[in-house]
Amino acid sequence: MAKKDGLITKGRYELKFRGVKCLNCGHPLDISDKYCPNCSQANSTKKLTLKDFIDEFFSGLINYDSRLIKSLSALLLRPGRITKDYVNGKRITYTNPFRFLLSLAFIYFLMFAYNSNFTNLDEAAKNFDGNIYDGSPFKFDMDSGDLEVDSVVLEKQSKKAQRALDSLKKVNPGVLVGMQKFDSIKAVDPELSQQLKYLDSLGVFVNGAQQKVKKKDSFMDADPTGYFKNLEKESGIGGFSKKVEFFRHVIKKDTLFNFEEAETRYNIGKTWTNRMAFNSANSILRAIREPGSWVNRTISKLPFVIFFFMPVFTVFIWLVYIRKNYTYTDHLIFSFHNQSLLFILLILSLTLDTIFNINSSGIFLLIFAIYLYKAMRKFYGQGRFKTIVKYIFLNTVFMILAFFTIIVTFAGSGLTY
Repeated sequence: MAKKDGLITKGRYELKFRGVKCLNCGHPLDISDKYCPNCSQANSTKKLTLKDFIDEFFSGLINYDSRLIKSLSALLLRPGRITKDYVNGKRITYTNPFRFLLSLAFIYFLMFAYNSNFTNLDEAAKNFDGNIYDGSPFKFDMDSGDLEVDSVVLEKQSKKAQRALDSLKKVNPGVLVGMQKFDSIKAVDPELSQQLKYLDSLGVFVNGAQQKVKKKDSFMDADPTGYFKNLEKESGIGGFSKKVEFFRHVIKKDTLFNFEEAETRYNIGKTWTNRMAFNSANSILRAIREPGSWVNRTISKLPFVIFFFMPVFTVFIWLVYIRKNYTYTDHLIFSFHNQSLLFILLILSLTLDTIFNINSSGIFLLIFAIYLYKAMRKFYGQGRFKTIVKYIFLNTVFMILAFFTIIVTFAGSGLTY
C-alpha cells in the first residue's frame, strides 16, 4: 500500500492491524479507515515498539521538512501565490504562517544579537570613569544619567587658563595685540558678539540647572519621608515620574534592593503605583549600568512584539481593501507571509555580511520592496496605479507604526528590566 497523506503504511499501520473500533473514543470504524473520523487517531491495534517510535519520528520530520521547503519556494518564487492557496483551503501543503513567522523572527533576532556584540557595552559601562574627559568639570553619572557640573573644578580651570594667558602675554606681546584685534572684531561684528553672549548665557543656564538639581536632592536627603508624602498628593504621569526620580535617588544613596526596604525606611504606602515607580527606577538604573544586557533582552522580546504589531497593521490593509471579498484573517495571513519573506531575506543578508564582511541589507530590502508590490498585485488582483497608491500608503503606515512600536518596546523594557 502506498504512502498517502503523510501516514506511513508499514509497521503498525499495515492493513492487517486495522480495527473496527477506535481505541481512543470507541467510534465504529471500517477496515479501510486510516483515521478515526471522530477523534482523528490513527486506526491501529498493534502494540507500540521502539521501532514504531523511530519510524513515526522520522516520518513527521520529513513531512515537516517537505512543507517547509514548499513554503520557502512558494514565498521566494511566487509572490502572493502562497497566500491565495492558503486562504482558498490548500493548507496541508504549507507550514502554518503564524508559527513560520515566529520561528523566522526568533532565528533572525538571535543572529542579530549574536553578531552585534552588545555585551561589550556592559564592559564599556563598567570601565567608564564618569568623565567626558580627564579633568573635565562636566561629569556624567552612569547611574542617574545626569550631566553634572563641578563648580570648584570649573573655577580652578578658569584661573589656570587666565594664568596661562598672562604668562603668554609676557613671553609673546603679539598675543595681546591679537586679543585687542579680536575685541575690535567683536565690536564691528554684532553677530559674533551675540554668539559669544549666547555661550556665556548657556554656561549660566547649565550652572543654574545644576543648582536646582542639587537643591532638590538636598530636600530629598533632609526629609525623604516628608518629600515623598508631598509627591503622594500629585497624580498622573507627572506625579509618577517624580516618584521614579525620588526612588532613583534613594536607591543610589542608600543602596536599596527591593521595595520593602524603601517602604520600611521611608514609611511609604504599599500601593501598586509606588511599587511600580520603585521597580521602574530600579530597572532604569540597571539598564544604565548594563546597557548591553538590556539591549539583548529587549531584542529577545521583539519576536513576540511582532505578533501584537502585525494585527494592528493588518487593520489598515483591511480598510484599504475593504471592497475585496477577503476577511480580516485573510489579510492577516497575507501580512504574515510577507513579513516571513522579509525575515528570510534579512537572514540571508546577515549571513552574507558575516561571511564576506560586507553590507548587503540595502540590496535585500530593495528585493523585498519589489516583491511586496508583486505580491499585492497577485493576491488582490488590482491594476498598477491602484496598487502603487496603496503600496505607498501602507508602507508609510508600516514605518510609522514600526517606529512607535520600537520606541514603546525599548521604553517599556527600560522600565521593566
